[in-house]
Amino acid sequence: MPKSSRTAKDKKQKVAPVAGTTNNRKTKKKGRRPSASKDPTAGLQVTNPNAGAVDIGCAEHWAAVPPGRAEQTLRQFGCFTADLEAMANWFVKCRVDTVILEATGNYWIVLYDLLEDRGLKPIVVNPRYAKNMSGKKGDIPDCQWMQRLHTYGLFANSFRPKEQLRILRSYLRQREVLTCAASQQIQHMQHALTEMNVQLANVIRDISGETGLRIIDAILAGQHDSQELACLKDPRIRATRQELAKALQGHWKEEQLFALEQARLSYQHYQEQILQCDERIEKQMKVLESRLPGATEQQKTYEIKSTAKTPVLELRSELHRIIGVDLLKIPGVGPLTAQIVLSEIGTDMSHWPTEKHFASWLGLCPDHRISGGRILARSTRPVVNRARNALRIAVYSLERSKTGIGAKYRRLKSKLGAPKAIVAMAHHLARLIYRMIKFGQDYVEKGMDAYNTKYKEQRIHWLRKQARELGIQLMAA
Repeated sequence: MPKSSRTAKDKKQKVAPVAGTTNNRKTKKKGRRPSASKDPTAGLQVTNPNAGAVDIGCAEHWAAVPPGRAEQTLRQFGCFTADLEAMANWFVKCRVDTVILEATGNYWIVLYDLLEDRGLKPIVVNPRYAKNMSGKKGDIPDCQWMQRLHTYGLFANSFRPKEQLRILRSYLRQREVLTCAASQQIQHMQHALTEMNVQLANVIRDISGETGLRIIDAILAGQHDSQELACLKDPRIRATRQELAKALQGHWKEEQLFALEQARLSYQHYQEQILQCDERIEKQMKVLESRLPGATEQQKTYEIKSTAKTPVLELRSELHRIIGVDLLKIPGVGPLTAQIVLSEIGTDMSHWPTEKHFASWLGLCPDHRISGGRILARSTRPVVNRARNALRIAVYSLERSKTGIGAKYRRLKSKLGAPKAIVAMAHHLARLIYRMIKFGQDYVEKGMDAYNTKYKEQRIHWLRKQARELGIQLMAA
C-alpha cells in the first residue's frame, strides 16, 4: 500500500478511550469558566473627579471626559488650531478641571498653552510611565483609560517652568542651535583649506579667531602670496612669521576657494544671528522677577569681555538678581552654565521635595535594575536635559581647580575613572545648586586643604571602626 494512502487511513481512524479513563483536556475545557479580569483601580479613592484626557497624535487627537458629562464622552478632533480651540471649549463645557496629556513629540505644546489659557490644569505625563500602566490598549480607548487613571491620581505631573522662563529657554536653545551651525561652518572652512594644503590650523589654534578670519578674508579677496598673508599675524600668535608663511603656501583650487567663500559667508551669517539672539536673551532676562531685595545698579560688578562671539552681557549681576544667590561662587559654574540652569529649572524648587528628587530628575543618580534581589546594572537613566549636560561640562573645569571641589574631583577620578567621576561631581553640583536656590544660602569655599584634612579624618575614623570589628588596635606612627 502506498505511504500516502496509509497516512490518510490512519487519520480517519479514531482512537477509543481506555476503560476507566476520561479525556481530561476536554473535561477541563467544558468545565472552565471565563475568569473575570480584575480591575486595577478597584478600591482606589477618587482624587480628580473632573478629569479629562487627550491621546495626542500627529493628524488627530482623541479626547475623553468623565461619564455623564456629554452625550459622547469620547470625541475625535483634528490637529489644526481651530480644532484645538474647539477641544478646549468642549472641556470647559463638560466642567473639566484638569486634563492629562502624553508628551508625544512636540504636538502637545500648543494644546497645553490653549488649555492653560482656558483656566484648566494640563498635566503632562511621560509616555514611558503611561505605557507601563496596565489596562486596555488601542488607539481609541487609550484616552479613556488615561482619563480613568487620572481620576484616581495615578499619574505624576512632569515639570514645566513658567511662561517667562519658557521664553528664555527657547531663546537659549535657539542660540545653541546657531552655535552648533556656526561650528559646522568652521569645519567646512578647515576642510577647504586642507584640500588646498593650507596648513593654517597647524600654526594657529583657532582659525575662527581674529588672525584666522583676517587671513581667510584676504585669501578670498585674491591675496595668495604667503609672505603678505603672514603679515596679517596678530602679535599674540606664538608662531613666527616665517612659520606662518610656510604654512600658507598652498595649491590654490577654484572650486575649494568657492567652498571656502560659502562657508565664510555662512559663518558670518550665523554670528549675526547669534548676536540678535543675545539681544533677545538680555531683554527677556530683564523681564524676569527679582528675588534679590534692594538690587541696585551698583551691584553689577561682573562683565563678559566683548568679542566677536560674545556680546557684552552683565550676566553675573542679572543672574544674582533673578535667582537671589550667586551660583558663580560654586567652582566650575560659569555665567553660561548658570544661565542654562536658570532657564531649565527656574527658581521654584518646590517641584522637587528633596535634593535627591532633583538629582534623580536630572538623571544623575544610579538607576538600579534589580532582579531576584541582585543588582544587574546601576548606570544612570538616559535623560535628555540641558541642565544635566551643562553641569557635566562644568566638571571639566575642576581638573586644576585649587578648591575643595576640585580636590574631590581629582580623588574620584583617580579612584573611579573620568566618566564616573564626572557624573558624581555633576550630582554634587546639582545638590549644591538645589540648596542655594531653595534656602537662599551662599556657597562658602573652605579650600583644598580643609577638604584634604576632613577626608583624612574620615579615613582614620573608618579604619578605626574596621579595626575594632577585627579586634585590632591602631597605633599612630
